[in-house]
Amino acid sequence: MNFGAHMSAAGGVDKALERGKSIGIDVVQLFTKNQRQWAAPPLKAENVDSFRSQASSFYSIFSHSSYLINLASPQNELYEKSITSMADELKRALELGIKMVVLHPGAHVGSGIPQGIERIARGIISSYELAGVEASEKVRILLETTAGQGSTIGSKFEELRDILDLLQGFDIPVSICLDTCHIFAAGYDISRVEVYENTMTRLNERVGLDQVRVIHLNDSQGELGSGRDRHQHIGSGKIGLEGFRLIVNDRRFRKIPMCLETPKGPDMKEDLENLALLRSLKS
Repeated sequence: MNFGAHMSAAGGVDKALERGKSIGIDVVQLFTKNQRQWAAPPLKAENVDSFRSQASSFYSIFSHSSYLINLASPQNELYEKSITSMADELKRALELGIKMVVLHPGAHVGSGIPQGIERIARGIISSYELAGVEASEKVRILLETTAGQGSTIGSKFEELRDILDLLQGFDIPVSICLDTCHIFAAGYDISRVEVYENTMTRLNERVGLDQVRVIHLNDSQGELGSGRDRHQHIGSGKIGLEGFRLIVNDRRFRKIPMCLETPKGPDMKEDLENLALLRSLKS
């Protein structure tokens, strides 16, 4: 089945796949460098070789870009650092054979949503230019839906659509990562069948369901529309089990990799519990 989880890459990127294999998952998300530091050493050849040798055992592997990247920033120094860092994320993905990189769109920090959206689009174009032609042919950026905290962009489906529209004509591969906690916190209800279908209709009309390439499966500590980006274990938050039953059985997403980002300890037993629960919901 197309379920998995974010795996730690401590000790080398290949260790993320080893950890994933140890709990029997088919989908792995990982950081290819420290997500809270700008500087990162090059990938080690032995880790790259080990990673590539294991990759065929999984349904899908994708990376998540650094939390420091803000392509919506009005501050030129941070903006340029973000472009350089995003280009490095693309080059690392290319080196590892990873085909998708999840990106938080960014925060406009008071400059306004339209300007932030324009800078995100230009920043993505510049990142691919810096990474090289091969990266733009083989690695897809996935803009992640956001919860709406502060001045973050991407909590409204229309904002994601506007970014995609600005990239049309540049032959750049960009799609969407749908996060269940984030859209719920942003006000899109998926907890019951009638509201779930309404949310999916809005997503299809404004972005297109065909643009969804990865789904983050996270329950929400916060209430509907709270704007709080706080992940909770499946069925233990405000979305509840019925919402996850609907999404894992939605035939429109039957081939889409679905990935946990829920809290866990080093033994990953929480992942095992959440995955078992998700599998039990599948009909």
